[in-house]
Amino acid sequence: MGTLIGLIIGVVAVVVAMFFKEVSFDVFINPAAIFVIFVGTAGAVTVSTPINELKNLPKLFGVVFGKDKGLSVRSAIDKLTEFASLARKEGLLALEPRVGEIDDPFMKRGAALLVDGCEPEMIRKILNEDIEAMEDRHAAGANIFSQAGAYAPTLGVLGAVLGLIAALGHMDDTEALGHAISAAFIATVLGIFTGYVLWHPIANKLKRMSAQEVHVKTLVMEGLIGMSEGVNARMLAELLNSMVAVGERAGQEGGE
Repeated sequence: MGTLIGLIIGVVAVVVAMFFKEVSFDVFINPAAIFVIFVGTAGAVTVSTPINELKNLPKLFGVVFGKDKGLSVRSAIDKLTEFASLARKEGLLALEPRVGEIDDPFMKRGAALLVDGCEPEMIRKILNEDIEAMEDRHAAGANIFSQAGAYAPTLGVLGAVLGLIAALGHMDDTEALGHAISAAFIATVLGIFTGYVLWHPIANKLKRMSAQEVHVKTLVMEGLIGMSEGVNARMLAELLNSMVAVGERAGQEGGE
């Protein structure tokens, strides 16, 4: 929803500016400019990105425009403290039937390691490797949009140059020359707009979402390690709450 609202605000900003400057909206019906920006950007990104990473584009758009289905900080802390309380009373093996109920794959994997009697350092090593692999994957996805944001404005300049070359063919007709020059800069407008209102913001959003997911996974990892070391539920809750913003802490203003 935030992505859609942001795009609408960006489009409205340009439309209102055109209205105040008395620019005709017909100028944007320019197939050449649209082609050089969108197809040219797609070509540049394809050249610079491995195909196996480009295959993830539909999934990336789904992440940006879809609803966040990941594990929240609050639900992670609640689940971990519940498990810690159970493990304190009945032992770690009492968690075994509960592992299958966990929806989040990362927490499920960590809980299985815990129940299997894995040492705390081994749990940390395995889960850290998982987090680092996820960070690399997310960085590759965000980089696709960062590159598109870098190429689009430059291709806009290229489109403007091509338009000006075409405009020089109308030197004998002043009115036609004026229209041709006006149309030449549409590619620049489209390139800058898509680069800085669409592609770069999407890349930044993906990076921010990745950082949030890393934070939740790190919290889960520390909670599982705390359980393996015998930390009681109350102390574990204090530890995990210290890792989140005040507004998200249980019992604090803004928290549950």
